Amino acid sequence: MQVSFVTADGITDHSVAELEGLLTRGDGFAWVDVPDWDAEAEAVLAGPIRAHPLVRQACAERNFVPTVHAYEHQLFVILHTALTGEGGHVHVLELDMVVGERCLVTVHGPRNPVVSAEAASQETHGVRARVEAGRLRPGSPHDLAYAIGSAIARRLSAAVRQVATRLPPLEEQVMAADFRRPEDLLEQLFLIRHELMTSRTMAGQAYDIQARIHSLERFVPDEAKRHARDLAEQFERVRNLADGEMQFLVGVIDLYQTRVTTKMTVAMERLAVIAAITLPITAIASVYGMNLIVNDETHVPQLIAVLGVMLVISLGLLRWAHRQGWW
Repeated sequence: MQVSFVTADGITDHSVAELEGLLTRGDGFAWVDVPDWDAEAEAVLAGPIRAHPLVRQACAERNFVPTVHAYEHQLFVILHTALTGEGGHVHVLELDMVVGERCLVTVHGPRNPVVSAEAASQETHGVRARVEAGRLRPGSPHDLAYAIGSAIARRLSAAVRQVATRLPPLEEQVMAADFRRPEDLLEQLFLIRHELMTSRTMAGQAYDIQARIHSLERFVPDEAKRHARDLAEQFERVRNLADGEMQFLVGVIDLYQTRVTTKMTVAMERLAVIAAITLPITAIASVYGMNLIVNDETHVPQLIAVLGVMLVISLGLLRWAHRQGWW
């Protein structure tokens, strides 16, 4: 757990024992960043922060749906961002924020063990670096929460743009595909669609949360409403960007599937023609192969006649199939 105090001059680190005193100061506000929920974090939120029991419960659990709860002196928000892992798997990274009058608490939700703490804390570390460098001077916990929310929107936007850079090479493969191994290319296309759908869903849900904050009448200051309106626009742009890439990707997938299906249909038609042509040959050969017709020796005229009949029937079927446009 990292306890900091943000003023107009910058940010300073403090111990957990100093948090009670930091909350009484009027020259800034406290920032408590919790990388992993533990008993100490429970004690801090239950003690100096005075967070609602439902807030502490939500921080301790993994939440797959973002939410917002407004209390008399605090605003509790859950947001998500995406991290692409191996094999096309998309990790859902949760960030819980308790925004008070004198304090901001950021809790990084339970994460998959394969996700590092640095990857899960990218937004908060980036905002802290800006504050330390003097590029960001938040005047209140709501300003700092807005900066973190903007960082989440930028990360989702970057995920969509990263997928967009991988689409043109795949489109070229679709246009030049020889259809010998369509499952490999289709798997890549559907994995990319999964990444886009995940980022799009997170951006859409975050938009709804910010729109809800902007519409709240009780317990939400005007400053938070202004920030929520801007964040809603940011997440809406990310969602629209993902929708555009999704439509393009779906078009590429439909094109490839149509070409594969057409190729298979043509192949099946040709196989059907071959089967139809060889059917009379097989039928006549089967009859002559039965023991019902017994010959002591080969009758050449009869053999020639039978082969001629087979050839005539096959050529007739082949011509009929050509007229039907099957080959």
